[in-house]
Amino acid sequence: MTDSQWDIIQEILPPTKSQGRPRSLDVRQVINAILYIVVGGIQWRMLPKEYPKWQSVYYYFRLWRDDGTWQRLHDTLRAEVRRQDGRHKHPMVGSLDSQTVKIGTTPAGVRGFDGGKLITGRKRHNLVDTCGLLLAVLVTSAAVQDRDGARQLLQNLAGFCKKLRLIWVDGGYRGPLVDWVANKFSFRLQPVLRPKGEKGFVLLARRWVVERTFAWLGYHRRLSKDFERLPQSSEAFIYIAKTRLMLRRLTPH
Repeated sequence: MTDSQWDIIQEILPPTKSQGRPRSLDVRQVINAILYIVVGGIQWRMLPKEYPKWQSVYYYFRLWRDDGTWQRLHDTLRAEVRRQDGRHKHPMVGSLDSQTVKIGTTPAGVRGFDGGKLITGRKRHNLVDTCGLLLAVLVTSAAVQDRDGARQLLQNLAGFCKKLRLIWVDGGYRGPLVDWVANKFSFRLQPVLRPKGEKGFVLLARRWVVERTFAWLGYHRRLSKDFERLPQSSEAFIYIAKTRLMLRRLTPH
């Protein structure tokens, strides 16, 4: 991180505890090490020696994953990016889709086979705003249907989605899910379908926004596959990757 990027996030991070052993690590270096892992896709044990010990870095990654710090940091920066773009911090329109990725060796029960993509791995169900900024993410087995994953994701939306009125989706989300959303929430799902008779690549209105977000995640080698044992760790790395991209937007120089 640059000095200006660090100035933005240091006030958002949890303060040092008033009791117990004083914090001896440089938190900025800890975050730099985690960003190094996200971008480089390396194992924890392969951290270069100029960073703190990998056990200490992993401790903070896990601690802030479990207490929600990574998501809070991400959500705070997203509100600032939207404000910088002249938008309200709470979006009114979003786009929802899933991405299936391959997975490494993991315990049973956290992976599955996607019959549509013919991939064994996990699915990332992403809800983004019209700028492609992440609103919510849920990582499941690839065997989970898009509609079922969307139902789980939408049931746990936070307060920053209270102004949502419309979410664009693809044709796979049609059916009972559309009626369920209309009866339960203040927003509705709007399927964007491929024109009949069209062959080859077709740019579909609105849906390309979430596809671009998947491409942005592809800049980070740790996300090229799902290497994590816990889906919660996968979600945390996605929030960290998007946090890195938003910091670059807030501090272009």
